[in-house]
Amino acid sequence: MQINKTPVGNIILKPMNKKNLPIIAVTMGDPTGIGPEITLKAVQEESIYKKCRPLIIGDANIIEGTKQIVSSKIKINPIKDPAYGKYQFGTIDIINLSDLTYEKTVYGKPDNKTSEAMIRYIIEATKLAIQKKIDGVATCPINKEAMNLAGYNYNGHTEIFAEKTKTKNYVMMFYGDKLKTSLVTIHVPLKNVPSLITKNKIEKTIRITGKALIEKFGIKKPRIAIAALNPHAGENNMFGDEEKKIIIPGIKAAESRQYQLFGPIPGDTVFYRALKKEYDAVISIYHDQGLIPFKMIHFNDGVNTTLGLPIIRTSVAHGTAYDIAGKRKANHKSLFAAIKLAAYQSYSTRLIEK
Repeated sequence: MQINKTPVGNIILKPMNKKNLPIIAVTMGDPTGIGPEITLKAVQEESIYKKCRPLIIGDANIIEGTKQIVSSKIKINPIKDPAYGKYQFGTIDIINLSDLTYEKTVYGKPDNKTSEAMIRYIIEATKLAIQKKIDGVATCPINKEAMNLAGYNYNGHTEIFAEKTKTKNYVMMFYGDKLKTSLVTIHVPLKNVPSLITKNKIEKTIRITGKALIEKFGIKKPRIAIAALNPHAGENNMFGDEEKKIIIPGIKAAESRQYQLFGPIPGDTVFYRALKKEYDAVISIYHDQGLIPFKMIHFNDGVNTTLGLPIIRTSVAHGTAYDIAGKRKANHKSLFAAIKLAAYQSYSTRLIEK
C-alpha cells in the first residue's frame, strides 16, 4: 500500500484518537548543548500533538531552567513509565533520569555528570523501544568528547543504537521532503574511502535503503540512484575503476523486483536529477558527497534516520552548537521534523504489519 512519497510534508493520517497516536521519545541530548532548548521549543508546537504523543527522556531540572531562556510557562509532568503520560499540549511529560543542577551546568562544557546522563537517556530510550513501550525515538545532538568522558568510545548515536539492539547491518540516511540520501561510508578520512567501499557494502546499503523506503516511507516501488565515486563515473576507467570493479557489481547483486536501481550516476548530476523527482533516494558513496547537497537544501529541517534497526530512530541533522547554547538562538526545525518522521515511520510500519 502506497501512503505518500513525502511523508513528513504531505502524508495525511487517518483520524486517530489520542490513545492510538504513537509515543515518540525525545532524548534531551547533551545538557550543555542546544538539546534542552530545541526540545522545549519542539514540544511547544501544538501541531506535534496531532501527529504523536511526545515524551521527553532527560533531566527535569535542566528543562525547568531552560524555560527561563525561552520564556516558557509549560508545565513539567515527571513520570516513570510512558503509560502514565498526559500527552497534552501545555505539558511536558518527562522520564527524569538524572538530577543535574541547572545553575551548575555550564553551556559548552560537558563534564562527567552531564556526559553520563546524556548516554543514560539514549540507553533508556532504546530499552523502552525494544520493549515496545514507545513507538520510536528522536534524538537531540550529542558530542563525541562528552561520550568519551562517559566511557563510550563511539563515533555517535548510531553505534550505540546498533550495539544495544544487536544490529550488525544498518545504514545512515538523511531525510528531507526534497532529497533523501543514504551513505555507504560515514565518518572516515576521504583518502580511505576507495579502500573501504566493497561490493557487499554497496549491496547492503541498497537493500536496507530499499526495504526502508517501502516499509517506513510508504513508497510502493522506490527508484534508487547510486552515485559514482569518480568524476564522470570513471569515464571508462580513465578517472578510476571503482565503478567497474566495485559499484556496478554491488548494484547488480542488489537488484530486486521491489525497487528500481539506476547508476552509477556521476555525482555532479545525480542530486540535481533527484531534486527533479527522477529518484526517490540517492546512495552516496562517502559522507560529504551526500551531505553537501543535502544540507544546501535541508540545513534547518533535515533529519538523520538510522535504517535497519528493529526500532524507529530519527535524529536532528546538526550538532550540539555549543557556541549558541543558552542564547535562545537554536533552531528547532530539524528536531520537529525528526519527531514527525518517527511518527510517520511508526504509522507506515503499522500499515505494513496489517
